[in-house]
Amino acid sequence: MNCPVPIIDRMAGIELYTTRFRGIGGSIKVRYEDFKVVELLSESILKDISKLPDKSYRFPLLLLSKQGLDSNHAIMEIFNELGTRIRVLGIKDAKAVTTQYATCENNKYKEGRTRHTTLSLVGYTKNSIKKSHIMGNQFEISIVNPSRIDISDFITEIGNIPNYYGLQRFGSERLVTHLVGREIIKRNFKKAVETFLCYTTEYDTQFSKEIREKCRDPNNYELVLKIIPKGMDLERNLLRSLVSGKDYVSALRSIPINIRRLFVHAYQAFLFNRCLSEMVRNGESITKCTPNDFCFRVENGLTLAKLMRYPDKDSTELVPAMHLPGYSFKSTDGRFESKLSVILKEENLTPKDFYLKDMQELSVEGGFRQLPLMVNDFSYSGNLVINFKIPVGSYATILLRELMKPTNPTKSGF
Repeated sequence: MNCPVPIIDRMAGIELYTTRFRGIGGSIKVRYEDFKVVELLSESILKDISKLPDKSYRFPLLLLSKQGLDSNHAIMEIFNELGTRIRVLGIKDAKAVTTQYATCENNKYKEGRTRHTTLSLVGYTKNSIKKSHIMGNQFEISIVNPSRIDISDFITEIGNIPNYYGLQRFGSERLVTHLVGREIIKRNFKKAVETFLCYTTEYDTQFSKEIREKCRDPNNYELVLKIIPKGMDLERNLLRSLVSGKDYVSALRSIPINIRRLFVHAYQAFLFNRCLSEMVRNGESITKCTPNDFCFRVENGLTLAKLMRYPDKDSTELVPAMHLPGYSFKSTDGRFESKLSVILKEENLTPKDFYLKDMQELSVEGGFRQLPLMVNDFSYSGNLVINFKIPVGSYATILLRELMKPTNPTKSGF
């Protein structure tokens, strides 16, 4: 597709469109209820839940509904207001109405409401739920002010959409998380802190730009602490640590572990996106497995089951996968891994760099990710409401960018 790709997409490694469909424009997330997400739990878990605990059913299964707050901050809010420390299996966007499953530490919980969330008990399970128990996510999204509402031609091209990581993975307007992760992987901990505090883009808010400009001078740290808004809690943690004389590694550790890990994961995502863009541009198939590929077997069109090498026969129900960068990555694995190894060299990195002795909790082995988006049960109605399901870890906004082709994703709600 020759439609120009927005700069902010290219900054995240998303360098092209793969559909010929002429975008419909419009906006998303005008209201929270315009973007609804429901987590889909495995049938094997849903069919085996007890309403009361006993010796077999010991683990509480909780349902977290929220809006106006991302999952990480929802966890903090629930702990502060209900005293319950929950664990969620996926990160859900702030600008949405979302429903997801959770469990809790020590099986102690309190149902109730907080400012942005509702926490309720579903029942008790035999084993604590894991990420592997989540099949995917179901979306209901309203597109406001599209140029047209007939998108039947788009449906024929849905299968060609790559499984890019969306802008949310990189911090949306600021697109900073992967840059922090890059400096952490390169052991430039001072620069990682400075990047998180000071980096901005043209898509950032004016107030954020002013705060970050002040952070460029360490002499301003105490002043910034007095004026920094509540929403910049991570920046406040960093500044407090630096003002108290802590080193840069300790300052980074003032940020909750799940968010620290997002920095490194975002850098992995950036490298994945870059590699996927280059391979698609070179005409490589992302929907059909070829010899020496890693492949996922797909169940029910949505669940990624066994990972395997390309078999000599019976390649039906398989989708190609790529080895994510990490300390177990090998450049000889396959066609996508060979390209990724070239990109790593351009970044002056080797796989062993992803093992961090200084911050071992942020070391990443690698993992695998499927290459096509794998959209299921797509439908649309009204003025324009679309419904669909995608596997866990995939981004609805990647489908939406191909459908809408926004000239300014940030202003369009991405």
